Amino acid sequence: MTDTLGSSYKDMANAIRALSMDAVQQAKSGHPGMPMGMADVATVLWARHLKFDPAAPAWADRDRFILSAGHGSMLLYSLLHLTGFEDMTIEQIKNFRQLGSITAGHPEFGHTPGVEATTGPLGQGISMAVGMALAERMLNAKYGEDLVDHRTWVIASDGDLQEGVSHEAISLAGHLKLNRLCVFWDDNEISIDGPTHVSESTDVVKRFDAAGWETLRVDGHDHEAIDAAIEKARLSDKPVMIACRTTIGYGAPTKAGTAGSHGAPLGEEEIAGAREALGWPHAPFEIPDEIYQAWRATGSPEVHDAWRDRLASTDRADELVAQLSGEPDETALTALREWRMKVAAEKPKLASRAASGKTLEAILPSWPGLVGGSADLTGSNLTKTSHGGVVSAEDYAGPYIHFGVREHGMAAAANGMALHGGLRPYVATFLVFADYCRGSMRLSSLMEQPVVYVLTHDSIGLGEDGPTHQPVETLASLRAIPNMQVFRPCDALETAEAWEMALVRTDGPSVLALSRQGLPVLREDDGAVNLSKQGAYILRDCDGEPDAVIVATGSEVLLGVEAAEALGEQGRKVRVVSAPCLDVFAAQDEAYKAEVLPQGVPVIGVEAALQFGWDSLLGRSVRFVGMTGFGASAPAGDLYKHFEITTDAVIAAVNAELA
Repeated sequence: MTDTLGSSYKDMANAIRALSMDAVQQAKSGHPGMPMGMADVATVLWARHLKFDPAAPAWADRDRFILSAGHGSMLLYSLLHLTGFEDMTIEQIKNFRQLGSITAGHPEFGHTPGVEATTGPLGQGISMAVGMALAERMLNAKYGEDLVDHRTWVIASDGDLQEGVSHEAISLAGHLKLNRLCVFWDDNEISIDGPTHVSESTDVVKRFDAAGWETLRVDGHDHEAIDAAIEKARLSDKPVMIACRTTIGYGAPTKAGTAGSHGAPLGEEEIAGAREALGWPHAPFEIPDEIYQAWRATGSPEVHDAWRDRLASTDRADELVAQLSGEPDETALTALREWRMKVAAEKPKLASRAASGKTLEAILPSWPGLVGGSADLTGSNLTKTSHGGVVSAEDYAGPYIHFGVREHGMAAAANGMALHGGLRPYVATFLVFADYCRGSMRLSSLMEQPVVYVLTHDSIGLGEDGPTHQPVETLASLRAIPNMQVFRPCDALETAEAWEMALVRTDGPSVLALSRQGLPVLREDDGAVNLSKQGAYILRDCDGEPDAVIVATGSEVLLGVEAAEALGEQGRKVRVVSAPCLDVFAAQDEAYKAEVLPQGVPVIGVEAALQFGWDSLLGRSVRFVGMTGFGASAPAGDLYKHFEITTDAVIAAVNAELA
């Protein structure tokens, strides 16, 4: 097969192989085998089928290409360079894996134009791609084929398909019949430990068949067969997996087809042999002009121009552009403000999970693109509103998604939806099951994606389900993730404020840790100002300088208020600080922190969780009332007494500190 300029696809693919083995060799680290093995598949896809414009990497209706096998990053970097992405110069290729380059060891979203998702943790790329494909279908249902009509393509490795998250994602994609999704499985039969048969005997094709995908098999080095399989995939009414039998390290004389080409430089002698075997006589990092010309003739700038013309001619252009921006408009902000003030006026006693559900009910109609769902806990998480329907294979228009018991796949899909643009996803489960979501939540933070994690049943307050479900360590572990904002509101008003902060935020994820038990509204203001914006604030103050400050979160703020009132009757001057988000408070300037927590005044922390992290987040040593180990199975009230998280315990802690 040749392109219109006469340069063979073989030579175009060999350019990828050469750049990959040269860059890994120069860096003295990396993974040359996968790029060399999948170069033919990538060449046919990018040269004949992928819809992209190198001059506009963020074009909304471009196809998405996800290198789930992120260890083979030089495949993607080579493609970006060869097709003419401006920032991906040959110098960047030469600086592979070096400090300050845009060619990191694994692809990083936001760091490198043309990289659609941060991949490398195996299973994540294919799972995020499911979210991207779902986002495309949901936006297509709203705006139609003229404005939203693109595909999501994935290259996945054996490791991707072995990771558990991929099972969840593949199952969901098949159930929803996401037929704009196509996965190329790099079936090279090699892993780091050697042949894949040492640890794997699954019939992968049958697994995809069982999940409702269409499956195809091809020789991954036969351009005509690859092209024919892609053409067939484009016609399917299901997601498609193309099993590509490839040779890892294709062309390397002694390391091809072995684990020796997977995760280390080939070595100068092996590279010389590969050049000879591939018929590539050119010096390291040298690409002949005719091959550059062939690659630069790919892409779809004319398709992009036609899309821009259609956008300009529609009366929905402003609506779509605004939704794609991710920024809230004044209508959305007004809805949030009005709901906040309504809660402040009515002061309902609600579990914060119920307050969260009512917040969603109030604001969702004013927030285009706000979509979400639960991991089979809708009735517990209270995340479904009366607005709109449920997403299904027959109708993608609804704002609500039943993810099933697939927490990790759900979180990864949410990342994909956020990365796609146009949707603001929220996803829900119990707080303790954040551990099932952890890999994806970490990537939300790393990629600065504004996913909202609604995590209910936040403490021993959930009661009888016991220590398996009581998340004593989870808050601390989530607060430890950089760029993750963890909210634990004390009442319905703080819950509304937390939702506002999470939705207004565009540079990272938020966790809403919500109670099962009812909580009275403790605030006495009118709700006009979001007091949670600084992470912690003075909820109840005393006359003059306080003798002590009680800092509490969530359901335990009430204990702090009750303790302060009792201590006041004893002559103690005690301030109560509600801290809905310790992470945000830690980022405030020193003047504000000193205003809330005066220097030299003892601080007592109260939270039905482990203390870990409190001292560093508050910037001082804290006497703590909370958990010291796992919980137990009993009614919530009995558990609080048993573990001595009570008003009396807070009073005793203050008195002990002041003794």
